[in-house]
Amino acid sequence: MAIVEGKAYWASVTQPNTTFEPVYTVDLVVSDEVAKEFEGKGFKVKDFSLKDESGEPQYVGKAVTIKRKVNGGKTGVRPAPKLFDKDKKEIDVKVGNGSDVRVQYNVYDWEYAGRSGKSLDLQALQVINLVEFTGKASDGDELSPYADGEEF
Repeated sequence: MAIVEGKAYWASVTQPNTTFEPVYTVDLVVSDEVAKEFEGKGFKVKDFSLKDESGEPQYVGKAVTIKRKVNGGKTGVRPAPKLFDKDKKEIDVKVGNGSDVRVQYNVYDWEYAGRSGKSLDLQALQVINLVEFTGKASDGDELSPYADGEEF
């Protein structure tokens, strides 16, 4: 196993991302030096951008995707990666974009449909500096308790 540091984006650690196949995942923006190391070992590194308030893409940096599929062939259902705070206490939070993190991962080889390659399995994520997740408001989030005597 190995550890890499960077900024987390689109992290799904305690709950899997179910947009397609259920997967625990994080896009980790790393330094250019670390990105070159990953590329040199045969891993895909992508230019990572986010849209600003006006909808224009803004370059953030080089990123690697580290993930763990929920459904695992011979092993059945895989457990969620561990999530820790900076003091290595287990936490249950949504990790927001731009959080400083350390990721523990394992390299594994795969073969499927006549193709083969290497991937990075998400073992654990340690949050060093949490950026609070601010998703879209859920139904009822904007309501407050109605006080007796309040004007309607």
